[in-house]
Amino acid sequence: MSERAAPFYCPYCGDEDLRPNETGHGAWECAACNRAFQLKFLGLLARGARRTDGGGDGT
Repeated sequence: MSERAAPFYCPYCGDEDLRPNETGHGAWECAACNRAFQLKFLGLLARGARRTDGGGDGT
């Protein structure tokens, strides 16, 4: 099994000063905005990540 993936920045303030939180697996805390958050992998989609609208921005 590989090591856990670490987030590169806080999803709330964008700062990079993150540390693992003692709450549990996937929990992180941001020293800049004093928030704690948790990341969780839900799984792969059954049909993959396909676009049904043809892609592009239509220009």
